Amino acid sequence: MPLVTDRDQVLDIYAGAAQKRWVVPTFCTENLTTTEAVLAATEEHGKHLGASHLPVTIAITNLYSHRSQTLSYTRTGRWEIGLRLFVADVEVLTGHGSPFESLHVMIHLDHIQPDLDRELLGWDMRRFSSIMFDASRLPFERNVEATARFVEQHGSEIVVEGACDEIRDSAGGEVCNLTTPERAQQYFSKTGVDFIVANLGTEHRASASELRYHGEIARAIKDKVGTKMVLHGCSSVSRSQVGHLFDDGVCKVNIWTAFERDSSPALLADMVKNAAKIAGPVAAAKLLQAGYLGPQADTTSRPHLDYFTTSYRQSLVFSEMKRIASAYLETWYA
Repeated sequence: MPLVTDRDQVLDIYAGAAQKRWVVPTFCTENLTTTEAVLAATEEHGKHLGASHLPVTIAITNLYSHRSQTLSYTRTGRWEIGLRLFVADVEVLTGHGSPFESLHVMIHLDHIQPDLDRELLGWDMRRFSSIMFDASRLPFERNVEATARFVEQHGSEIVVEGACDEIRDSAGGEVCNLTTPERAQQYFSKTGVDFIVANLGTEHRASASELRYHGEIARAIKDKVGTKMVLHGCSSVSRSQVGHLFDDGVCKVNIWTAFERDSSPALLADMVKNAAKIAGPVAAAKLLQAGYLGPQADTTSRPHLDYFTTSYRQSLVFSEMKRIASAYLETWYA
């Protein structure tokens, strides 16, 4: 079906997922390859389940200081062009005649901050399915006030998730406490958000093996607010740790880092293996002599069009990202 942006329809999709005890994944993207990989994985998994209308959310950040994905979507240096390109890509890929037209696809604005993204917040919010209004860098009371004000202004137009507490910083330069059940209840009741992003110990900016998801805290928060939580940072925790999120009160998860981090090794391995086909024998021989290539790398073949194009690299990344997305879908859509 066409892109789902109507607030009531979006909430209906989450209600339907809850009846199946599904956690709806939100995959962030900053390029068309990632977007298509997510849709292809979802369409394929839907066929496996016999569910042609499988829900999935594709997200993008704007001027978020830790990763501006709208700026990465284009080389113009203009976020508004990147955002329009992103929305246009998803609209085409979910439109009539697309292989993904039967999916329930939603688009999400992630980590939209009231100061950095002031211009974007002046757009018509009905163009999007949901927004993470992120005022978590403010003191708690000011965060609550700013979020409640946004909900009052736009809560009838778009599904709103709010960030109760700042999620842990990968560099360790910030003091980021885990969200308490009492704080979560206070935030949820005072802001009127639809969903709440709580700090449950995960890391959403880089991998960190020592971090872990605190399911016991999530369950305590669930007792206060219901199954209304969004979990960021799934890339940093094992699949076994987040295999039963719905029972913990999580209805939505956000993922991005794993796409880029886990697809890069496959791209590197294939390019090293086919070095001469990509760069030619002279360049490959220089890399071998410099110690950058090993004896098993191809250093003698002539360059070949199938290997030195952008399409070759994108195909490898697409396949890996599709595999990564499929693994997550299998975790939450059983």
